[in-house]
Amino acid sequence: MAERGSRPSARVGSKPLADGAPKPLATDPESNIRNPQSQQEGLPVIDYLAKKGYSRTEAMLRMESANQEIDGRPLPPLGEDARPKFKQGFDLLKAWVEENLDLYKPELRRVLWPLFVYCFINMVTSGYQQEAKQFFDSNKNMFLPEHTDDIRVFESISLPEHVQANPVANKYRNNKWRIILSNPAYTNLLQFLESKEKEGGSVMNAILSSYCVIKTVDRSADDRFSFAAMLGQIGAGETFPTEDEGIPGHHPGSAYTGDNPAMAGTLPRLRLGKLPMEQTLEEDVRAELGEEDIKAPPVAGRNTLVQEFDQMIKKEDDDEAPSRAEIPFPPSTARDVAMEVTKVKENRDRYRIEGRTGGVLVAAGFDQSYIRIWALDGKNIEAAYPDLDDMPPTNSRRLIGHSGPVYAVAFQPCATRSENTSDDFVPTNARFLLSSSADKTIRLWSLDTWTCIVVYKGHDRPVWDLRFGPFGHYFVSGGNDRTARLWVTDHIRQQRIFVGHDQDVDCVCFHPNSAYIFTASSDHTVRMWAVTTGNAVRMFTGHTGNITAMECSRDGKILASADDQGAIHLWDLAPGRLLKRMRGHGKGGIWSLSWSVESTVLVSGGADGTVRVWDVAGPQDSTQGRVISDGSGGSKLDAGNSTAGAGGQNKKKKGKDVVVTPDQISAFPTKKTPVYKVKFTNMNLVVAGGAYLP
Repeated sequence: MAERGSRPSARVGSKPLADGAPKPLATDPESNIRNPQSQQEGLPVIDYLAKKGYSRTEAMLRMESANQEIDGRPLPPLGEDARPKFKQGFDLLKAWVEENLDLYKPELRRVLWPLFVYCFINMVTSGYQQEAKQFFDSNKNMFLPEHTDDIRVFESISLPEHVQANPVANKYRNNKWRIILSNPAYTNLLQFLESKEKEGGSVMNAILSSYCVIKTVDRSADDRFSFAAMLGQIGAGETFPTEDEGIPGHHPGSAYTGDNPAMAGTLPRLRLGKLPMEQTLEEDVRAELGEEDIKAPPVAGRNTLVQEFDQMIKKEDDDEAPSRAEIPFPPSTARDVAMEVTKVKENRDRYRIEGRTGGVLVAAGFDQSYIRIWALDGKNIEAAYPDLDDMPPTNSRRLIGHSGPVYAVAFQPCATRSENTSDDFVPTNARFLLSSSADKTIRLWSLDTWTCIVVYKGHDRPVWDLRFGPFGHYFVSGGNDRTARLWVTDHIRQQRIFVGHDQDVDCVCFHPNSAYIFTASSDHTVRMWAVTTGNAVRMFTGHTGNITAMECSRDGKILASADDQGAIHLWDLAPGRLLKRMRGHGKGGIWSLSWSVESTVLVSGGADGTVRVWDVAGPQDSTQGRVISDGSGGSKLDAGNSTAGAGGQNKKKKGKDVVVTPDQISAFPTKKTPVYKVKFTNMNLVVAGGAYLP
């Protein structure tokens, strides 16, 4: 594997506030309209003082210029009476929530998080740095583990400049936190805050008005707020489902990325069904399968190929599948028919382990700028045109043309010829290979002539990753220029440019129906884009490390993403929420993911030299698991003795211990060989490959 080398450091700077978005201290949009210069007139003086090193004078001027209440009213004179207002109001509300009826606790507890964040941010920007630190440290543990990532980010904030430069803090400042409450809980909350106005209730009420959007619902209109659902939360130690709450563009599943304020709070409906098969292609495949059934009737208890085909293409609801009119494809050919026939055969016979490796190729790119292709069975690679091939017979080939390290290669979708295929078969082997490089280009290679036939230029920096679409007509690339691009093999120019990530686009992949693509970035986010419009329809946040692998399930419902911290995240695409986190790999990167045919099992391979198998529908409690050693001689702990158990004293783990969540089915270690690629075949066999490091 080629090293990517050094990358430019991330841009640090504050994002301009959107018009009407909440701002620190003077947050009322109307007050900003009445006095638009009030927030800007002191900035040149403050900048001058900071430049000259007059830190104490600068701090005093900031405090005086910020002498406003959170809703725009003047603050009382700075002193001991003003300092405890945020803390006093929050502590008062926190105690009231915990003493409230169990029926309302799951709802009301969720109000505390945005109040905690906005109190902390406003205390920092108001000049109460010491009080803000004490407030943060005394309350942060109550929001673990649900908000672990944000807590870690806010811990580094201690000055107003930190708030302005912090991207997460800016997302909170520039957007309103969405909350859904039942009518009784909301009424109960307002009555309490109004009754405690002088004790800090007015400040909490002002934060809710300025920084939050509260939507109320009737219990009868939403099953989640029914008495049965609320009673089910009592004593469970869980919070109310929040998949439709939070900050747009920050909460997992939100499609809003800050580019279009009109999109705030919306989740476009996705069409995740299978792309319907072309009518002519469907008829040709069914006719071909009928002939195969006549030649080789199935054994008792097994479907005919036609029956298997009908089950595979079972029509989805029209609203659940994209239309072929929206995503143009060329007319199907005899090769497409042959590939679909092979897919049906493999799907029906997928649990039978047979010798199917003959003629299969494997490719790898090297930092010496070339690509090498091997025959997996060790036999000589057959030339498509022997008369034109002057190379001696060999089991590997080199492709030379790039002028920089090759970071990614991708074969065109293909199928293996069955042993009982008739002599008049149509070849379904891979005919093309894509490669991307540090030389900023993507190349398309012919595996018939072993030459480069197209050079695609568009990226202006190294191209880290690329993938062919499911049908081999489109492909997508992502690179160091922070963009992903959609290409068509028979056009030299890109068809779409997907822009929105703050750092490199490291991983890309397609949705199985070709209507969406996924991009993962060094900014620790995953985005889902619509091919037809080029718009982002989902954004997922939660990874704490660089995302190193990504794969969408074959049924198109779940996305798996993995990072260099050894964690795998499963995302439910339709509601746009995190299903669960799975752990077991050591640090260093999970380099590849692959789904079983049924989309119920996930396999992963990584730098720790293991291939691991995961139960997708397994337990969701990622806090329970067993702690194992990395092989350095440490003892193993059973799952029942997990250090994360509730109520027990946490035992400090050794630095090299790894937590394995209970959804891991099995692990297969190698001889310390990093696993760079894993692949579930259509017959549910797993192939793994890596670089042997003796």
